[in-house]
Order: sequence, then C-alpha cells, then structure tokens
Amino acid sequence: MKVNIFKYGIFAAALSLGLTSCSDFLNKPAEDSYNEENYYQTDAQCIAGVGYLYSSPWYDLQRGYFMIGEMLAGNIFQSQNAYVSFTVNGSDQYLKLAAASMWSVIAHANTVYNSIKKAPSSVSDAARNASMGECLTWKAMAYFYLVRTFGEVPIIHDNAASLAAGDYNNVQKVKIADVYDYIILTLEKARTLLPKSNSPGRIDYYSATGLLAKVYLNKAGTSGSLNADDMAKAAKFAKEVIDDSGRSLMPNYEDIFRLQNNNCEESLIAWRWTANGNVWTAQNSLQCDLGMQGFDEFGDTWGDWTCPSVDLQEAFGIKLLEQQPDAWINNVDTRLKGTMMLPGFFYSYFWQDKGGFDYLKFQFDTSYNSGAAGEVKPGTGSNIVKHLYGNANDHVLGAGHSAAYMYNSLATHLLRLSDVYLIYAEAMTGTSGTTSDASAIDAFYKVRSRAIKNYERPASITWNDIWKERRLEFAFEGDRWYDFVRVSYYNPDFCIKELENQKRNQFWNLTDLYKNYYETGNWTVTNQGYDEATSAPNVQMLMKKNQDTGKLMFLLPFPTEDVTTNPNMATSVDGVHVDVYSTYSYD
Repeated sequence: MKVNIFKYGIFAAALSLGLTSCSDFLNKPAEDSYNEENYYQTDAQCIAGVGYLYSSPWYDLQRGYFMIGEMLAGNIFQSQNAYVSFTVNGSDQYLKLAAASMWSVIAHANTVYNSIKKAPSSVSDAARNASMGECLTWKAMAYFYLVRTFGEVPIIHDNAASLAAGDYNNVQKVKIADVYDYIILTLEKARTLLPKSNSPGRIDYYSATGLLAKVYLNKAGTSGSLNADDMAKAAKFAKEVIDDSGRSLMPNYEDIFRLQNNNCEESLIAWRWTANGNVWTAQNSLQCDLGMQGFDEFGDTWGDWTCPSVDLQEAFGIKLLEQQPDAWINNVDTRLKGTMMLPGFFYSYFWQDKGGFDYLKFQFDTSYNSGAAGEVKPGTGSNIVKHLYGNANDHVLGAGHSAAYMYNSLATHLLRLSDVYLIYAEAMTGTSGTTSDASAIDAFYKVRSRAIKNYERPASITWNDIWKERRLEFAFEGDRWYDFVRVSYYNPDFCIKELENQKRNQFWNLTDLYKNYYETGNWTVTNQGYDEATSAPNVQMLMKKNQDTGKLMFLLPFPTEDVTTNPNMATSVDGVHVDVYSTYSYD
C-alpha cells in the first residue's frame, strides 16, 4: 500500500485538532495547546474528538460513492464514463480517491481509538466506551466498503504497529471471507462499547447491530453458496434492531432526504456534513456533481449530464417514449418523485423563496431561471433528486445556516432502518429464496406500503421481490453495485445476465418533445428514440475467478500506484488465509 496513507493516519488525531465547526460534533474544537498525545482529557474532548470521523476522512469517497455504487450498477447514466462502460482501470482518478479515503478512515479510526483508550481516568467509562465504539463502527464501515469494492484487501489492525514493523510496502491481501470475519470482530467489539441510545445523529448500539446484520448478509455467499448460519445471524441482528431499537420509518419517503431531517431516527449511520466553510472536506459537495447548472446561486452545480438511467426509469414502470406524463405524475410509487425529476414534476421543498421548483420551467423559462438553456441536457430526460438541498434560502430554512461554494450540510445516509427491514426479509427467505413467515412479510410490507399507498400485504415474498424492492428504495444511495457484488459471490450468472440486459444508453432528440409539452401540454413523440446501437458493456472485465469457489466475482483493481509500491496488491495475486479470531483482538 502507499506509504503516505499509513503515515498520514498515525498523526490523524493531531492534525485534526485545529478544525472548527458550527456543528455539535462534526469536528474537534480549535485548541492550539493540544496535540494527539494530550487532547483526550475530558468526556467532552473524547466526544468531540470522534466527530470528524463522520465527515472529513470520507470526503474523497463522495464521487466514488455514486460512480461505483450507482453507475456500475446501471442506475446512473453519464456519456463516455468508464463506470457506465465497465472500463475502469487502476489509473482512474476517482478510484484512487475512493481507495485513499477508505484507508484514511481506517487510519484515523485506529489512531483516535488508541488515543481514547489511553485517555486518563478523568474521562468517564461511558464517554470513553461510546467514543471508542464509534471509532470501531466507522472502521468496520470502511472495511465493508473496501472488501466489496476491491475484494481481497490487507488488514491493518494498528497503523502505528504497521509503521513500526516497516511492513506497509509488503503487506498481503486477505481472503474475502476473512476480511468479513474481521469486520464482524470489529463490530462485535463496538457493540460491547456503544450505548443503546446516543446523541442525535451519532452511532449507537443499534447502528452497529444493523451494520452487523448487513455484513452477515453479504458474507453469507462468500463460500460460493448461501450459508444458512450466516443468513440466520443476519436475520437475528436485523430483528434485534427492528424489535428493540424503538426506531420507526419516516412516514413520507421524500422527507428522509431533507436538511431538517438529517438526524431522523430512520438514519442509523450517515455521513454528517457541515457547511461552516472553515474546514475543507467537512462538507457535502454531492449537489455539485448531481445538480443541474444554475440550481443554486454559487455557480457550483455541473450535474446536467449525470442522470438516472433509462433502466432505472423502467424499473419504476416509466417508459418516456411510450407513455403520457400522467404515467409518472400519478405513479403509484411515491419514491419516484423523490428519486428523479421528470417532465411535469414540481417540488415545493426546492426554491421555496420562488414558490417551489418546476422542472420544465427551469429548463425553458428565462424569467424563472435566467440560465435556462432551452434544451434538455440529460441524455435520459431526467435528473437526480437525492443529495440535492436546493438553493441558498432552502439551506438556511433546513439547516439554520447558509451553504457556500461546494459546501452544504445535507447528511448522506449510509444505513437506514428500511435497509434493516429488507435485510431481515431477505435473510428469512434463507436458501430457498421464498418465505411465508409473517414477521418477514411484515418487514417487507412496511417498506413497500410506505411507498405504495393501499398496497395489499402479500401472503408470501420471494428473493426476487426483495431484490427489486432494494433497487427502488435505495436508488442513488451508493449501494446497488454492492448488491451485485454480494450476489456474484454465489450466483454470478444472474448478475452478468441482468447487467448485460440493462438499458444503459440514452435517448435522442428529447428537447423538441419536452419543449412542446411545456408550451402546449401535448406529449407527442415524433423523432425521438433510444440508442440501440451502443452495445452492452462486457461486465466480466471487472470479474475475477474466486480461487476457493471457482466462481466469477466482481471487484475493481487496486490503484496503479498501490500495485507499483506493493506488487501483492495486483489483481492477479490471490489473498492469504488469516485466522482472524486468533490473530486480532481489541482487548
């Protein structure tokens, strides 16, 4: 691995002490007299000292979050993008940033964990344990991203120990199943430390338990077939969150993604950003990449051509060139409008100082939007809604403070309660792929009935029901590719077929269609069409045969610099087996 990644982590706590924040916990307070050795002296310092793990080290994963998690999966279209065409290689800049971010989180979490562990007796057990538990949960989350992105990866249990040993340039990758065991070991320790209830927005016992359920669901297929014991554990831990956490779903799906609900109880784990403008990397910049040009006043939105795929539109039942607008304006799935903008959609929570946001008016009316281009820029005729906060006034109304250039405070939810419900339902289908268990059906029904009013509770559910539901529920939340990854462990043929059959291309000549509808109210398809000429990508370019199961599985290559520094990171090199439970300990 790159030397600077590990060395950077050793001094992570000390380097971050100068950060300031208008948030309660996102960064450590500025205290020039403190350093990494003497900062953690009080409960307040320990609690504040963990806060930056919710944002800054993750910042460079933001683009990887949607490029890896959504473009590869066929949910987002962007012309000539390597993630859409499955041509990503080790020199890709976004892959390098994503990898560095994941390792940075581990380095920071290790350093802060060890510092708090050594804190004096002036720190209470409750504050010490909670803070250490948060560090371990974030470390587990980083490894969870790493193993699902790159497959076999090294285990860096302690950065200082690795530097002292001088082995950072020859560490070996570890088998996937063993990495999952390490994540489980880390989360189990976190659960012994975390309180059942923490401050709003902060990780607690049930956050770690929900993540543990998801880890077991992913691990279940690593042997090449679904492991019944792992599925049972996924169900067990998910049920604990469902039954004992006291949390419930937000009644209205769109409300989950609004600033005022950053810390809603449905959000179990999230990146908690702040737009104070003083600390670069403490902020959310996703609106810049996903919002249309002119969406806010800061000149920092360039996401016109980063748009929902045609395949995702059709997953919601939308066929733009075959239906009338009523088909999506009155679509029975209320998640559609909260996921993607389509002709005829109006958003009361965007541009509130202008009476709301009209999608077509924004594109064609210069008196409403001075930068209206009079053309449809997204190749699929729609734009993304999630991760947008709106304009400056919307940010003040939702967060109580202003946004700035490439700065906003909208939380990025990584694990929601609805995910735990669907994890439970899927785990309960077991190896048969179907269940009529009442509690599993109830879990599935809670998620789907929120989205579809008057949805009739089914008598049974199948794995395929849940697979489709996950796509609609979590679209653009950085998770769909990882669903393909975990299923590829045991059923790669299913994944290959579905990805190759997706509609991953764009439409032609949408401007005339949209403009006519805006001006006359008539939706008349004439010379519009879908790009049938561009062939489906070769998805097997990003697959490798698992040395133990003999099955193909998805993985991305390590960044070229990492392989150059340490040839053990090459895709062609297999990982080694490590007995995690006898090798590593947090005692």
